[in-house]
Amino acid sequence: MTLSLKLPPPLQPGDLLVSLAPSGCLRDRQAFEAGVEIWRSHGYRVEEWGLGERHGYLAGTDAHRREQLSRALTDATIKGILCARGGYGGTRLLETWDWNLATTPKWLVGFSDITSLLWSWAKQGVSGVHGPLLTTLAQEPPSSQKRLFDWVSGGSIDPLVGQGWGGGTASGRLFPGNLAVATHLIGTPHEPDLTGAILAFEDIGEAPYRIDRLLTHWRMSGRFDNIAGIALGRFSRSDVTVPSFTAEEVLRDRLSDLGIPVVSDLPFGHDGINCTLPVGIPAQLDGDGGTLAICPTQR
Repeated sequence: MTLSLKLPPPLQPGDLLVSLAPSGCLRDRQAFEAGVEIWRSHGYRVEEWGLGERHGYLAGTDAHRREQLSRALTDATIKGILCARGGYGGTRLLETWDWNLATTPKWLVGFSDITSLLWSWAKQGVSGVHGPLLTTLAQEPPSSQKRLFDWVSGGSIDPLVGQGWGGGTASGRLFPGNLAVATHLIGTPHEPDLTGAILAFEDIGEAPYRIDRLLTHWRMSGRFDNIAGIALGRFSRSDVTVPSFTAEEVLRDRLSDLGIPVVSDLPFGHDGINCTLPVGIPAQLDGDGGTLAICPTQR
């Protein structure tokens, strides 16, 4: 199995973190402030950078958002980057981007559109966190919040339980992300090596035929040929009013014949509990028992 990615140093009370919006502009200030307060309640200092900017649906121009991200990466006093929200725009930053400006590995926390940055960061050998955004953290139950803070402070996290589709067990580096965003990294310089990986997908607002289109692209590009397994979270707001398959029917149609373990209905994604999952860290998927576990030797 390919070696796991490097974890940033565990966070300590008093560490300085910065909140950024690398993608969409901030819409819900109250939800954002609630998330910041939760981080502060755990003893961390959180600074807010550039969240008042807006450029159409983006949180400022590409140049502005790149400047904020590069500033956070080069400042040695900053131990982590907390993404305010998703939306769209992270992939735009990657068109002209160099992660080498980072002085040391730092925590990068977010999901949804932040998948583009998390997976690109992983290609540089650093593990980020697919987990609650600042605007969604307060909506998480205490157990989910605890899972996030346990992981970034050097603790372990429990297995997730879903519905097994069979296929036995598999081990591999875990790559959680938004299906649509991850699909659009295929063939770019920011696509990580997924050989032997366990892919963990979620999405929101994608009609069943669009989920079909995305998964078919993975199949036709050959990216499913050498993976170890697939874990599925929540595919919310996928209902349509025209004659259609359901999202679950499409997922089963496009994934059941791959001959690898698949587990669905895991508690991560939009519109519900979004359990923290580390990026690029060895995990084990049990397609018979319906579990996804982070290998305990990684701490």
